Amino acid sequence: MQAVYQRPESLKDVETHYCAGCGHGIVHRLIAEIVDELGIRERTVGIAPVGCAVLGYDYFNFDVSEAAHGRTPAVATGMKRARPDLIVFSYQGDGDLAAIGTAEIIHAGNRGENITVVFVNNGVYGMTGGQMAPTTLEGQVTKTTPRGRMADDVGAPLKVPEMLAVCDRTAFLARCALNSPKNIRAAKRALKKAFQYQVEGKGFSLVELLSPCPTYWGVEPLDALKWIEEKVIPRYPLGVIKDAGTQETP
Repeated sequence: MQAVYQRPESLKDVETHYCAGCGHGIVHRLIAEIVDELGIRERTVGIAPVGCAVLGYDYFNFDVSEAAHGRTPAVATGMKRARPDLIVFSYQGDGDLAAIGTAEIIHAGNRGENITVVFVNNGVYGMTGGQMAPTTLEGQVTKTTPRGRMADDVGAPLKVPEMLAVCDRTAFLARCALNSPKNIRAAKRALKKAFQYQVEGKGFSLVELLSPCPTYWGVEPLDALKWIEEKVIPRYPLGVIKDAGTQETP
């Protein structure tokens, strides 16, 4: 019998700690598939964040380092500059990247560091109990916005790729979603292109992935997928935000 679908070599055969319906497992799988397909496992290093993906080193079958809150782009920058032969990616959630790590991600992009950033946006602080994040939707109820987020008080939801697009030296910026097989396939194409840009030395790349968080959205996993389609994507449109090479749509 010929196997047509199997676990990527870059993904360990271990039980996950993520909540039911969480998108991190999908993202881990996509990254592992891409690393295998590009044949870069022996020289890939991931930088894990503080947040739900803090235990990322338990799942990837390649080297993974840990960084303080929001500092993964800084650690990735140092590692890549010291060892340009490595393929280095920063793995971050919205609290890690869009709040505490805002300065680090802007300056890494502005410098055009030749690293890849995987940005998982589920709109809340997942690890610490579901508080409001910079990406929380207007009107969205969280632990710290029980009457819904109000932009007049805390500002509007932050669009990270659009913010980085104005930096001259960012090379590839895209936003995808994990709510359907079609969108997950598009997410893989975008992530693979982001890694390929680093392999080819084209500079800074980032892919934002709109991900479900049923636990802190207070909905069932299937309803979380509908929430992304009906509520999240209209605020965060999918597609390539910037491509220094071509204008292809993922």
